[in-house]
Amino acid sequence: MPRRHKRSEEHENHERWLVSYADFITLLFAFFVVMYSLSSVNEGKYRILSDSLVSAFRSVNVNESGQQIVLPPTVVTLPSPSPVALNRSPRDDAAEARRSAQVQRMQDMAESIRRVLEPLTRSGQVSVTEGAHGITVEINASVLFRAGEAALGPAAAAPLEAVAQVLAGADFPVTVEGHTDDLPISTFRFPSNWELSSARASSVVRLFVESGVTADRLTAAGYSDQRPIANNLIEEGRARNRRVTIRMETMFAESEPSPPGRIRPDDPIRSILPESTVPAA
Repeated sequence: MPRRHKRSEEHENHERWLVSYADFITLLFAFFVVMYSLSSVNEGKYRILSDSLVSAFRSVNVNESGQQIVLPPTVVTLPSPSPVALNRSPRDDAAEARRSAQVQRMQDMAESIRRVLEPLTRSGQVSVTEGAHGITVEINASVLFRAGEAALGPAAAAPLEAVAQVLAGADFPVTVEGHTDDLPISTFRFPSNWELSSARASSVVRLFVESGVTADRLTAAGYSDQRPIANNLIEEGRARNRRVTIRMETMFAESEPSPPGRIRPDDPIRSILPESTVPAA
């Protein structure tokens, strides 16, 4: 009898899943490539493709026998996108006009202050700056006060009265700040730099009131040595930190918003809403 040969057992492949996994990764990569290509459309190429498709569909026709009839190409002009015009109401225009007038007044007031303090600004004892929050005037304390004192000196009255004349013609709030260096002080009148800085700011406010600035616009604040602008370790820096700051707070109020659920009569949206949905003014 012929011998029967045992079939060798086939070796089981445990890595067949890698083939399916590789196919899946390849398809996933192709999917992301297609999605990326769709997300970045070239506007010029898209317009060319659109014109070609429109021209092709307009140029070919089919008769009853099934034969194609080629028509002369038709030039199609696509309208160019026009920018959306901003709808501005008369109320917005009025608010913008008021804002422009306030900005001009602030600039004129800053120039007037620079003019009346020109000798001190030229010597570096006074600086006048304009910013988003208004006008800031920095005056070195040595121009106004003697060391350790809060009473205004005789030479301080003239420049401060000139500034007061400029402020009296406006209606902006004014804050006067007193600042000192970090050297401690301990006297009967001024136990610390807090009292000294506050008293100096109050002296300037009192002179402004006597010179015609209404008291309800004025605020006095003392900051002691807590807001230095220079290094207190050297004498030049301490001299700069001893100062009085006058701030004209020319913040501009925004236009008052409409009440919730109400539509202004001049609002463009009223023209596209049905009459039944427009609330009464």
